[in-house]
Amino acid sequence: MIELLTPTEMQRVDRLAIADGSPGIALMERAGAQVAEAILRHFAGARDVLVLCGSGNNGGDGFIAARHLAEAGMHVRVMSAVAREALAGDAALAAQAWSAPLERLSTDHGRPDLIVDALLGAGLRRDVAGPLAAVIDAVNTSGSPVVAVDLPSGIDGATGAIRGCAIQARQTVTFVRCKPGHFLLPGRELCGERLLFDIGISDATVDEIGAGTFANRPTLWQAHWPAIAHDRHKYDRGHVGVVTGGATATGAARLAIRGAFRTGAGLVTALAPAEAAFVLAPALEGPMLRIADTADDLQKLVAERKISAVVIGPGTGVGEGTRKNVLGILATDAAVVLDADALTSFEGEASLLLAALRQRPRPTVLTPHAGEFHRLFRGLLPDAGSKLDLCRHAARQANAVVLFKGADSVVAAPDGRASIADNAPPWLATAGAGDVLTGIIAGLLAQGMPAFEAASAAVWIHGKAAADFGPGLIAEDLPDQLPSILRSFVRPWRDDDPLRVD
Repeated sequence: MIELLTPTEMQRVDRLAIADGSPGIALMERAGAQVAEAILRHFAGARDVLVLCGSGNNGGDGFIAARHLAEAGMHVRVMSAVAREALAGDAALAAQAWSAPLERLSTDHGRPDLIVDALLGAGLRRDVAGPLAAVIDAVNTSGSPVVAVDLPSGIDGATGAIRGCAIQARQTVTFVRCKPGHFLLPGRELCGERLLFDIGISDATVDEIGAGTFANRPTLWQAHWPAIAHDRHKYDRGHVGVVTGGATATGAARLAIRGAFRTGAGLVTALAPAEAAFVLAPALEGPMLRIADTADDLQKLVAERKISAVVIGPGTGVGEGTRKNVLGILATDAAVVLDADALTSFEGEASLLLAALRQRPRPTVLTPHAGEFHRLFRGLLPDAGSKLDLCRHAARQANAVVLFKGADSVVAAPDGRASIADNAPPWLATAGAGDVLTGIIAGLLAQGMPAFEAASAAVWIHGKAAADFGPGLIAEDLPDQLPSILRSFVRPWRDDDPLRVD
């Protein structure tokens, strides 16, 4: 269940399920029961529970959860944003089944063992202010752990943004599918532990929505993983070319080279200016070295050496020389990964790059971090929008896959598909890590993996490698973590040994 549904899409799913014969109150009953089940499992020691209910369906889930918790023997108080008679629809039915008194929502709630946040949910449409903001502040300063229903109140389910203020939850219980706001920062960090529950809505119903946003998980891209056949030689496994910087700026390119090689590229060649040759030659063992001082040199080498994917940007320098090299490489038949200096070199002249990209039939991946993204696309995208929205706009503008890097890396394709990653540990924020990521993408592209899947896979593998290594990671550690991760995606090349004697 890797689709991520916006609040609007989730409402459509609910309507379809109801139209197919699942009454809304039945779905709400299951949701509230799942909230209670999660609390009884993870907060079994809680005795005094405060449930905060809003005026909509999120509040209805809260009323049902309160009933189940009380039946399980907990002391439960319910505070409601509105009087019982002011509720409507399924939320009113849920409130009628709560026979105990209702308290008016206030900031004076003491310090219960647990607070259940069923105030706003994911469908927030405006900033939180006034008395409700005061309640949220009181919850956050109470010291009580919070279980949020669907999404912590104050978080935009579509963007992950904090709308005025938001609750910090210890745990968030959601249903059917997660929302982008569960994955995008800062919303993700306010969710605490995420728990996803089935409430009886089928996958077929979700499929009718045609969701285009996905959690970045191997199930998204594993079917496109490069095949390994017995009769393939190194050129069949792809040839990556990595454009390097000058004599004093080859480190970033070497990290990309190792990333590409460790990902399975059959051959990797450093495409270097003559001044860097004496530095690179003793540093390279498996990779080859070819001299390329001009854009024409690069184009000829890509064609002559049958290079299937090219990396340009890490350590190449910002300026006209890099711009010319990028435009020359984009005119070849190779897949291309543009990173770092290759992007910054087009600051203020993005139209040149975009024009070349729009005419290009071969796969291209752009890998900007936030600063590079905004420098490149300044004035070309909407002034406001979530990271997800902006990345999608950029991919359409560039006719390329765009990887907007960060702790919540987003990959977007020109056709609107997007993935959001959530597996990058904090220690991955280290110099050179992005260069390794660029090499991983190129290695997968060279082996024939489609661009959206290659970029999404590389992001997940990169995060997994960092998480497996642990604190103290430096970029040089990442490539050597890759074999143990990649092993799980490749079936054993030989399952038996005809000469073995048991």
